[in-house]
Order: sequence, then structure tokens, then C-alpha cells
Amino acid sequence: MTETEEFYRIQKLPPYVFEEVNALKSRLRAEGRDIIDLGMGNPDMPTPAHIVDKLIETVKKPRTHGYSMSRGIPGLRRAMARYYERRFGVSLDPETEIVATLGSKEGFANLAQAITGPGDIILSPDPAYPIHAYGFIIAGGVIEPVRASDPETYLSGLANAIETARTKPRAMVLNYPSNPTAQSVALDFYLEAVALAKRHDVLILSDLAYSEIYFDVPPPSILQVSGAKDIAVEVNSLSKTFAMAGWRIGMAVGNARMIRALARVKSYLDYGAFTPVQVAAVAALDGPEAGIDEMRAIYRERRDVLIEHFANAGWEIPTPDASMFAWAPIPDQFSDLGSVGFAKLLMEKADVAVAPGLGFGGGGEGYVRIGLVENQQRIRQAARNIRKLLKQ
Repeated sequence: MTETEEFYRIQKLPPYVFEEVNALKSRLRAEGRDIIDLGMGNPDMPTPAHIVDKLIETVKKPRTHGYSMSRGIPGLRRAMARYYERRFGVSLDPETEIVATLGSKEGFANLAQAITGPGDIILSPDPAYPIHAYGFIIAGGVIEPVRASDPETYLSGLANAIETARTKPRAMVLNYPSNPTAQSVALDFYLEAVALAKRHDVLILSDLAYSEIYFDVPPPSILQVSGAKDIAVEVNSLSKTFAMAGWRIGMAVGNARMIRALARVKSYLDYGAFTPVQVAAVAALDGPEAGIDEMRAIYRERRDVLIEHFANAGWEIPTPDASMFAWAPIPDQFSDLGSVGFAKLLMEKADVAVAPGLGFGGGGEGYVRIGLVENQQRIRQAARNIRKLLKQ
């Protein structure tokens, strides 16, 4: 192998679309430009104090400094079971139906490793959060993208893909509230998805990382559907709910067979999160919900400011009812630039960073993802900058 030849699995990955945009952002900041960064899904609010306090208290105990458990300490898994019972009315066995993960992204990637064989066909939304497709590709699977412009289109596309496939798909991926499109679904959607999967013996991996960032109706869990645990596993995360993105704590719950496979894969790969972090996660899950309500209110206020002021600037954006994102069509006068070109133009001419839709798959072209990750003053400033650009 030559120095320039890529390794086998790296060859399967496409060029990283965000790299070009991130490089421009770094260069402009190095030049002293004040870039308003609405491109990353990185919560800017502090982790609630009682969670931080529990971490500090626990980390002072030397016995917590050793290896932890890759599937999560028992107390954390029990807290996760209590959360699902309280929030969704779903009963879970902490021993057989829950694994604590290093965030939902790691859980999803290792689930892909656990259930995917070479050449297995996986049905994934397009556009999608990249791990939903590339976790399986890295594991040796074959992705069949299904158009996901809206939930109804995606569900009918899944049915068509399964019924016309020469080889039965191994699994389908669901993600609502969606990253990047910010769309959500009612329980009826999951009823149909579970019935479809059971009819054709297809597994379901559901990503519910944005379960607590909603502005109207609380998003349901697929596990609320009777019999869903026969074929489904759901990944969830504390990252967004408790502003704990860097803490890397999440969960995979549901079907015992898949959970057992995930636990075995993880046992070879990691020792779990640092024990004090897991103990602090228990404090988060069992603690007061006032902090969650406060963060949700902040995201709502930012959403409303963004929608109003961007519209005043000349850019109409659909109002998201969940998640920490808005999925925005590129203004008509810039459509020929494509999402990457438009994202670069916004940085160069308006000092505003967004995520190009192409980074989420071909179905994302023509859109950009805007994160609600700056305060209201900064969002208003972004709107003023964009207004000047649109008027040129």
C-alpha cells in the first residue's frame, strides 16, 4: 500500500462535506471575523448545577477512578428504566433491555456493528444524520437511501423499498424528531412502521435523541407500540436534554437480542463512561425537571426570534415543532450555488455559519440546517447581516 492509498473502510466513506465549510470558518476567524456559528448542534447552555455537583462529589472518591462497566453501572441502567416508565409508560428490564452508551452516536454505530453482516441492506432516510447511514457502511452493510422529505413520504418509501427488494433488507432506520429536518411524528407513524417491519421480518433502529426538545406535543417512543420490542431498539441521549453533549452519555433500549449483541460488541471495545459521569447521569435522569423546562423554553424563544427576524430579512423558514434546528430552503436567488456554495457565501458575506444540506445526503441538497445554538441577540445580528446580503 502506498502512502496516498486509502485504507479499505476509508474508501467507502464519501468526502466529508462539512470539512470545506469548517475550513473556511476557521480561516475567517483567524482573520478576526466574528462568525455567528449556527452550524453545529452543540448546546451552548450550561449543564444543570445539581448534575455538575454530583460529578464533583463522586470524582473525589478514589474508588470511582478505575475501569467502569461497558454496559453501564446498574444504578444508571435502573435510572434509564425509570425515565422510560415515567416519560413514555414503557417498562424495561435494566438487565436485558438497556445498555448505557457513550452518547447516542456511539450506541448507534456499535448497534450497526452488532447486527450487520457483509452486504446486508439497510434502509436509511435521505436526508439523515450521517451516522444513520455510515455506521452501517463502516460495518460492511449496503445503504439504500429512502426519500424522507416528510414522514409520510418516508414511510411509503420504506414500504415500497421492502416490497420490491430482491434481497430482504436487514433493518430500517427511524429518526423523529429528525436531525436535520426537525420534523416529528405521532404514535400512529410508529404503529404503521412496526406493522410493516413485522410483516417483512425487518429490524428497526429508532433514534430519539431529541425526545425532550419539543415545543408543542411531546414526541412518542416507538416502544410505546405493543410488540415493538420484538423487533426494535431505540437510542436516546442525555446530550441535548441536559446540555451534556461533551459528557458522552446515552442509552440503547428495547429488543433483548439486539441489546445483548450490542453489550457483547461494547465489551470488546470500551469500559464504559467514567464512573463519576455515570453517577452524575443518574442525578440528571432522577432529578428535577425544571432545568429541562427552562432549556426547552430558551430553545422556543430562539426559534421564534429566528423565524420572525429571518422572515423580516427576506428568508422564509418553516417553523420547526421539535429539535434544536430549523431546516431552511435556500433562497431562490441563490439556488444555483447549491447548499455548500450558499453556506460558504453566508460566511464570507454575512459572517453566519450554517450546515449545508448536502452533508446529510443527496436529499438534503437545496437546504441548510440552522442550529438554535446562539442567544437571541446573536440570532438578531445574524438576521441583520443576512438582510444586507439578500438586498444586494
